[in-house]
Amino acid sequence: MSILEMKVPSPGESITEVEIATWLVQDGDYVEKDQPIAEVDSDKATLELPAEQSGIITLKAEEGEVVQVGQVVCLIDMDAAKPAGGAAEAPKEEPKTEVKKEEPAPVKAEAPKVETYAAQTPSPAAKKILDEKGIAPSQVTGSGRDGRITKDDAVTASVPAMGSAPAGGNRGQSTTKLSVLRRKIAARLVSVKNETAMLTTFNEVDMSEIFRIRKQYKEEFAAKHGIGLGFMSFFTKAVTRALKLYPDVNASIDGDFKINYDFADISIAVSGPKGLMVPVLRNAENMTLRGVEANIKDLATKVRDGKISVDEMTGGTFTITNGGTFGSMLSTPIINPPQSAILGMHNIIQRPVAVDGQVVIRPMMYVAMSYDHRIIDGKESVGFLVAVKEAIDNPVEFLMDGDERKALEL
Repeated sequence: MSILEMKVPSPGESITEVEIATWLVQDGDYVEKDQPIAEVDSDKATLELPAEQSGIITLKAEEGEVVQVGQVVCLIDMDAAKPAGGAAEAPKEEPKTEVKKEEPAPVKAEAPKVETYAAQTPSPAAKKILDEKGIAPSQVTGSGRDGRITKDDAVTASVPAMGSAPAGGNRGQSTTKLSVLRRKIAARLVSVKNETAMLTTFNEVDMSEIFRIRKQYKEEFAAKHGIGLGFMSFFTKAVTRALKLYPDVNASIDGDFKINYDFADISIAVSGPKGLMVPVLRNAENMTLRGVEANIKDLATKVRDGKISVDEMTGGTFTITNGGTFGSMLSTPIINPPQSAILGMHNIIQRPVAVDGQVVIRPMMYVAMSYDHRIIDGKESVGFLVAVKEAIDNPVEFLMDGDERKALEL
């Protein structure tokens, strides 16, 4: 008998353990080579575990179990024949013997309780006590004759807890273990708050020109390149331009040293089934608007399909996150360590603004930049955000060199 021991492969450098998030097959199933058999969570990503050979599988780890890299998690019997129909036969159930249940003894119905006008009515002494306590008679059950609230009922009555549920309301709750990825993210976010001097500066951008460009060219752009023309490409290019103007924003701290990067690896926050992921656009400063859109689409698809690799999320020198897709008007985004700054985009609202002494309605967005004040001064942070603003307010001049069609590769 040829038995293959499947061990947990290393998802990436420095990762020593993973959690079996979900088994995609059952014990005793026949699996095909390269068929996904499990999803495993590491502290950086959720990855699929494919079968290394075809055969009958025997599971050796439970869902939710944390296993070491290199540990055997299942066995595959490679000599087992593939069952007819492509799946292993389910065990036959034994015929069930019908057991006749005894009829319960009849229960005498209680006489209905007759309530009178006195029910829930406090006696004069009880009313005085309830008024002093601020308790309504309807919140007290009377024990006196005909349901009357007595003095003793009022003395023992207590004020209901704030926020208590009304009688008969749902009081259920459930407990779910956090994934390894979620626990790691939580630890990192707490460390950022504790270990950095994080501040946030704000500004607003006028999206009018970008709206015009997208409306004018979106169909031609999609027809030629097979992708949509979104906002992220403009903001990514605005950020890479600003990073060249303010290089201290494109830096990180390593002990007593500051590391400056001469490239812009932009992390783009993407919401996926397992939570927020931040895949990286490598050397985004060299990409065109089309290149940014194509790469973001590819990475976002991998995140949502659970096929993103650890390498594709490792590194990054600056992060962009867009809470506006969920309706956020304003926020203070938290730094993605070991980076030193992050740009937060928000929703776009038609607001009245003053332009050349006139009040006009424009599509406006608030933007926020959180930064580590240990290495980025206020002058650099404010200047950086102003540079982003001027590029978004006037993309043709600052991002497209005055030629819209050429910049869009049309």
